Amino acid sequence: MSTFAVDRKSDLGYLDVAANAHGQEKAELTRRALERLVNDRPHLVEIGPGGGAAVTALATALKDHDRNVDLTLVEVPDVISESLNRAVEGFATVGACSLVRGYAADLGHLLDRPADVVSASALLHEVYSYGGGYTGIHALMRTLPAVLSPGGFFAYRDVYAVGAPSLHERVTHAYDAPSWLQFLRMFVPRYLHEGTHPYHHAQDELVARQDSAIVPIEDLDRATCAVLRAPVGLLREIQRHYITFRDHAWRSGALGFIPVLEGHLAADWLDARTGHKRVHYTLTAADRLPRSQRAMLLAVSEPYADHYTVDGDIFDECTDIALTFFLAAAETGDAECARVWEAWAEREGRETYAYLTLDEFITAVAVHSVEAGQGTVLLPGCPEDISIRGRHYYNRYLAKRLPNPLVDAKQLVLFSHIDVTDSETLGRALSAIRGTCGKHSLARIYAALNPGGTP
Repeated sequence: MSTFAVDRKSDLGYLDVAANAHGQEKAELTRRALERLVNDRPHLVEIGPGGGAAVTALATALKDHDRNVDLTLVEVPDVISESLNRAVEGFATVGACSLVRGYAADLGHLLDRPADVVSASALLHEVYSYGGGYTGIHALMRTLPAVLSPGGFFAYRDVYAVGAPSLHERVTHAYDAPSWLQFLRMFVPRYLHEGTHPYHHAQDELVARQDSAIVPIEDLDRATCAVLRAPVGLLREIQRHYITFRDHAWRSGALGFIPVLEGHLAADWLDARTGHKRVHYTLTAADRLPRSQRAMLLAVSEPYADHYTVDGDIFDECTDIALTFFLAAAETGDAECARVWEAWAEREGRETYAYLTLDEFITAVAVHSVEAGQGTVLLPGCPEDISIRGRHYYNRYLAKRLPNPLVDAKQLVLFSHIDVTDSETLGRALSAIRGTCGKHSLARIYAALNPGGTP
């Protein structure tokens, strides 16, 4: 099992900045759950608060409400965030906030009273990667009914997996961008060898071809188009990790430029619907762009206060050129490039993001919550409790670089804690998931709810 990279996860450039965004989206489901609760002082629990973006957003949303709340934050031991400390202090205007140290799997032993809402964002891939794979995920799902009050909610947000029946479905994808081919060489062998992932069966084998010949993935020629045949989930992992590494390389300054990735300047849209935006960036002393490319970037940029702005498509093109040279240098032992690469690989390079499709996720939560033996089940209460939020900027970039891009998005699900004897509420919940879950999944949930075969 991979070791949780506490130092890397606590790094100020990561937890307080890179992983501390989308606060309103992270808190949205919790806010909606609160609107359905009737108790005067609800108890909220957030697992893995990170840099506190959701805590701050929730405090802002509650300022106009006439009831206080108690918020318990559960964070891994030794993971420290200064921005989270500030968020906890700011929450005092709307309620009480306390921080307890422990792991999600031990949630039942960490709370001193039931929770009305348990929320988490991007948690299960951490549990999967460091807490026992699917066994750890299923154990957490069985813990939730025991800690939730009757009529409570489980609010969850994470990376959208894929729109496929299974992550093991084999598909064929092509890669011809040099930066992506270089990334495949370096990332995939390491991920398959060191990461916690489900792609171990014979039918999960990744087969790479260049010029029709099978080639070891670590020997790919970055000047020749590669065709990969592999489980769609594995290809989803490759795509997701490339994006996260690109962000990491940007923030490091090692490419020669750093874009503004937070705040209002990060959302300077030319057309938000298509993901087309203007990028604001500063130059650094490092330079992985060829001189002609750097000159071109500056020629098409405009000064803006103390930095530059440029069309996002042009900036992405320059980024991939710089990444090609950067990754090749890291592979051949350049000290600075290798340091940046290893810092990312240690923190995120072994993690598995796409572990369940939306269908599989809802089904697993329902089935394992029933298995907890509380006489309850966790299911979305209405169709609006299931949503997918596309990442238009990333999707625009991926469509320009990959012949077979997979949708980049977030999936949000609000589960209601339902008494299985409440046939009316249960019926509405089962109707709500019919548009998301297939017939086989519905049959699994029905069988879990009716173990004796009785109607």
